[in-house]
Amino acid sequence: MEKTYVITGSTSGIGKTLLEAFAKDNKVFAGYRNEKYVEDLKAVSDNVIPFYIDMERKDSVASAAAFIKSETERVGTIINVAGCVVAGLVDRIDIDDIRKQFEVNTFSHLDLTQRLLPLLKDGKIINISSMASFGIFPFVAPYCASKRALDILFNSMAVESNVKVISVKPGVIATPLWGKAVALNKKSIDRCREYEKEMQYLLANAKRNETNGLDVHKVTDLIVKIDGMENPKSSYTVGKDAFFASLASKLPQDWINKMIRYGIKAKVSSLK
Repeated sequence: MEKTYVITGSTSGIGKTLLEAFAKDNKVFAGYRNEKYVEDLKAVSDNVIPFYIDMERKDSVASAAAFIKSETERVGTIINVAGCVVAGLVDRIDIDDIRKQFEVNTFSHLDLTQRLLPLLKDGKIINISSMASFGIFPFVAPYCASKRALDILFNSMAVESNVKVISVKPGVIATPLWGKAVALNKKSIDRCREYEKEMQYLLANAKRNETNGLDVHKVTDLIVKIDGMENPKSSYTVGKDAFFASLASKLPQDWINKMIRYGIKAKVSSLK
């Protein structure tokens, strides 16, 4: 039986791979921000309906929801994928950049979902969270906080409204997100001159993640499986790093802080 899906961030990484998987036999509303991807989205399948959405703008989110409502009376699954990474030292990051982080990764997804809830009859909401939501990663605190907030808000929605919400928390995945993050955070990184080695490590790690992270299909295969379940769990981790992050998050905060400081010191001291 054909279902209808809404996927934000459909032009690359997890979103694109999910689009390709679900559009074979289902109608998929595929979110994009850059017009150059529209024809690529249409080329995936005749079942794909591209829709414009800028996750930074409330009016764009509202327009996207209105368009989807005008095209269908029912949505089976909403998959919130779109996101960005704001990085740097918390005391050096422009507060507007932190607001942008929450707007893109948290508020826009909640806004779109609220608007589409009338169409979601006995359906699912699947959020692409991150192992960063366990909150133990320095230099990317805004990203960690935005993913944690996403999980808390949607989990509360599930408890309060009996809507089925699933949080998928991958470890490091090989996606273009990391390359985009380097470009996005150039200004913040330039403000951390006296932390040159720490920022050097941050940049090197981002570039390494783009190619050496977990295969994106490990995540998307799980999501396809979750979507087919009648009673999936509320939270899943993907990858060994995500599993160990979940375990580490249960330790006393002082222990976590000491381990992080030691780990960063060791990594930075190894740089030439």
